[in-house]
Amino acid sequence: MSIKNCLMAGAFALASVSGFALQAHAQEEVTITIWSLDKPEQPAWNLAREFDEKEPGIKVEYRLVQFDDVVSEAMRAYSTGQAPDIIAIDNPEHALFASRGAFLDITDMVAKSEVIKPANYFPGPLNSVTWDGKLFGVPKATNTIALYYNADMFKEKGLDPDKPPQTWAELIDAARKLNDPAKNVYGLAFSAKASEEGTFQFLPWAQMGGGGYEKINADGAVKALEAWKTIMDEKLASPDSLTRGQWDSTGTFNSGNAAMAISGPWELNRMSEEAKFDWRVALLPVPQEGAERSSAMGDFNYAIFSNTKHPEAAFKALEYFASQDNVMFEKYGQLPARSDITLPATGNDKKDAGLKVFQEQLKYAKARGPHPEWPKISKAIQDAIQAALTGQMTPKEALDQAAETISAVTG
Repeated sequence: MSIKNCLMAGAFALASVSGFALQAHAQEEVTITIWSLDKPEQPAWNLAREFDEKEPGIKVEYRLVQFDDVVSEAMRAYSTGQAPDIIAIDNPEHALFASRGAFLDITDMVAKSEVIKPANYFPGPLNSVTWDGKLFGVPKATNTIALYYNADMFKEKGLDPDKPPQTWAELIDAARKLNDPAKNVYGLAFSAKASEEGTFQFLPWAQMGGGGYEKINADGAVKALEAWKTIMDEKLASPDSLTRGQWDSTGTFNSGNAAMAISGPWELNRMSEEAKFDWRVALLPVPQEGAERSSAMGDFNYAIFSNTKHPEAAFKALEYFASQDNVMFEKYGQLPARSDITLPATGNDKKDAGLKVFQEQLKYAKARGPHPEWPKISKAIQDAIQAALTGQMTPKEALDQAAETISAVTG
């Protein structure tokens, strides 16, 4: 039995790599193909190899695909009958395929499964694989965002490091006190980039304000964008927050040039290695005390294409992947999408404390959509953020325009 690792860059340029071998008679084997962005140090590549070795009657062919090509190549492959059996897809793209019948409805399979239990998943990740009340996939992993802050700077400016900002007003007030242009220190670092990262960071604010993509111009969502505009107008965040992604924005915090940062658990290792100060993590501030919380939700899902010739074998692979969720963080540094898994202590007190906050934040994380036209919806939100923060429109005008665009797309 062998597994092939094939690199697909743009077109289908395949380079086979053989190596995980257990021999069986070809006539006894079923071959399934898996597409994912994961490289050899990441989960899907290793789980596919392990499943291949574990199952004597199933051969796995693995193809490493490039992020920019996933949606177009996968949809083209499906329409021509050449789709893989399993794909790992970015969660906002899941509904695009499920709504078009491209993904297999696995609701009944899951109901009979002893491994995959919907009740074990956080609501956000589970919602991202659900369409029309049915399950069309299994969450692969998850992530979210929270507030990192420099406790040393809090102390220097007379702020209590044990009481991080709880509301938007407190966040802005703290940013004003922490802002120190003479030392090249901004109060806050975040990403308002005209990309999915900007939507990823803003949407939770809109949701906490009573909005969402369906009502992006709700009064609370307008107040959220007004808060962002205040932060930018008062230079409480770097002007290039409009053009930098989350990784680069958070680098400002790591280097001591920002007192707070909104980012995700993917930063924990870098923080531990680079930050030369007492850093901590807190839940995202809410509009006012007692308001409903929300947060962004990222990472990928597994799905089976509906034209697979081997649905049982493919689902068996998904069950194996899910059975390894308990080592997702320990082995690969990714958060499992499940609330029933306790993460092992890392031995790094700051990192462990941060992980607890992120797991708490995941209780409130919401899927983007789900909607088959998510890229267009997200683009409307990105355009509104840019228009408001650059002064081309007021926050209300920008979000009203976004609401019209989204209504036309979803109507």
